[in-house]
Amino acid sequence: MSELNSKYKYLNEIESPKDLRKLPVDALSEVCSEVRDFMIDTITKTGGHFGAGLGVVELTVALHYIFNTPEDKIVLDVGHQGYPHKILTGRRDLLHTIRQKGGLSGFLKRSESEYDCFGAGHASTSISAGLGLAAARDMQNKDYKVVSVIGDGAMTGGLAFEAMNNCGVQKRDMLVIMNDNNMSIDPNVSAFSNYFNQLFASSTFQSFRDNVWNLTGKMDELGDRLRKYAARFEDSVKAIITPGVLFEALGFKYFGPVNGHNITKLVRLLKQIRDVKGPVFLHVITQKGKGYAPAEKDSHYLHAIGKIDRETGKSLKKLDAPKLQSYSDIFGNAMVELCKMNSKVTAVSAAMVEGTGLNILCEDNPDKVIDVGIAEGHAVTFAAGMAAEGIIPVVAIYSTFLQRAYDHIIHDVATQKLHVIFALDRGGLVGADGPTHHGTFDLAYLRHIPNMVVAAPKDEQELRDLLYSAVFKYTNGPVAIRYPRGIGMGVNTTPMKFIDLGKWEVLEEGNNIAILAVGKTVVESLAASKILNDLSIKVTVVNARFVKPIDKLLLDELCSNHRHILTVEDGQMQGGFGSAVAEYMVTENIQNVTLNIHGIPDKFVEHATQEQLYESLGLDASGIANKVQEIINSEKI
Repeated sequence: MSELNSKYKYLNEIESPKDLRKLPVDALSEVCSEVRDFMIDTITKTGGHFGAGLGVVELTVALHYIFNTPEDKIVLDVGHQGYPHKILTGRRDLLHTIRQKGGLSGFLKRSESEYDCFGAGHASTSISAGLGLAAARDMQNKDYKVVSVIGDGAMTGGLAFEAMNNCGVQKRDMLVIMNDNNMSIDPNVSAFSNYFNQLFASSTFQSFRDNVWNLTGKMDELGDRLRKYAARFEDSVKAIITPGVLFEALGFKYFGPVNGHNITKLVRLLKQIRDVKGPVFLHVITQKGKGYAPAEKDSHYLHAIGKIDRETGKSLKKLDAPKLQSYSDIFGNAMVELCKMNSKVTAVSAAMVEGTGLNILCEDNPDKVIDVGIAEGHAVTFAAGMAAEGIIPVVAIYSTFLQRAYDHIIHDVATQKLHVIFALDRGGLVGADGPTHHGTFDLAYLRHIPNMVVAAPKDEQELRDLLYSAVFKYTNGPVAIRYPRGIGMGVNTTPMKFIDLGKWEVLEEGNNIAILAVGKTVVESLAASKILNDLSIKVTVVNARFVKPIDKLLLDELCSNHRHILTVEDGQMQGGFGSAVAEYMVTENIQNVTLNIHGIPDKFVEHATQEQLYESLGLDASGIANKVQEIINSEKI
């Protein structure tokens, strides 16, 4: 605390919003500067989500100053913008632990603080949640305010508009604040965020205005009067099509847009509208990365950061570290090749073009990437429509975000046996983003869907080969290919080749125990076999790259000449790959071999580094080797 005390005039005294509310209004500007400086100083050293939080410092301070939190409820959409909120709500001195094992969550979390009234890691949920809180308040005759803060990028999600439509119907007292910075993670692609500039900058509108101006300029006093009327007409047109009209039509009282970095104006306005009855919508204009020059210049790059140099904003990663390609980059480069091989191949993204590696395809052929915004369900059904007319859509969505499109996968793609390819980035354990972002459910939620092929490559080359096979060979229905977050294995890639559908690969021959591993755990299983070999235990290692369909012929063979089968997967055990093997063995009445399923147990996995998580769950080489030894030792008892 000594360093904090010596540097900050107000921040060291703010242990909760109650302390903030003791300060005079004219002190809040300095509070904002101190919060922003503290966040910059801390997160540049530790890493974390960055730009969004810098942009909402004034809004966060104003909200906690005017509203009586935690009795009043503030729901922050996603949580990227939640760091200033954490600083002001008793977690300032723990901010340096954020996204680290045992430390603060990178998102809002009900179990972490009474000020986090609703947890969130996915976009577009805050209005629905806020309306639910308001309904619960009214049903129980309680008296508190509800504020939902949503980013403009999240407004591209259908859930946000479903909630707003219902707000207008229920007419409950609540405030929705749209943080408008024209950015989510990637630049916004929504018509909502762009239609003002497009309309008033259009050649048609400009031509109309110029023609009126030139004509009336030749008409003396009558022309002057007509010019005034024309100016009023232009103002009327703008009034008709401003977002206020849209939100008023949905049943909201609209205020704004206002400068989100003018703390005095924000406090005054929030005080004025705090007690307005019914649904209220406040439109706040902010700048992502505000107050930190490198983030202001490149808000995408500094959306989320590792350790960086505070002065330059440059990464502090070792320059001499090997530059291995990430799986996202491998995917992006493969898509460039596939689009050149077949003109019908087209990529679909849900506001994660760069995150999924599709920026590489954008640079080569921008017409081959369609970004639909934060609207995963729409992305899938949109792709289904494309596939119905012979296009080969490759839908690139993080595993955790594809969960949001579950019904669309079943109803719009699988039931019609449409040839849609799902590229699931961030399969398995992702690390610091924690339980809302781990891609641990995909094998289970996709495997039981009829007509679906589910595959997981062991390395970079196999990812390329599976994509190639999915485009040209597995054409009788949807195909899902899931692959992990981060860098690959360093495999030198070669031209893409076909892999037979449902064909597994024996990598090492052993006896007694066969390890059937999926995706990232294949490499760990190979490393485990070396540990076991030093203990004179020889195991068979199989790359079970297809979770559906499974390789029944090879599985039969393995069951006939091994006493034990161990399945390994970095997904939920319930309903996952191991369950598929168990179902087959029961159906075929295979009784001469024991089956052990090793994966993620029935729980949500907290945040830590990927390495720490795989180790703690026994899914690294040592953990798998220990599991094999347990099986052998149990046989001796």
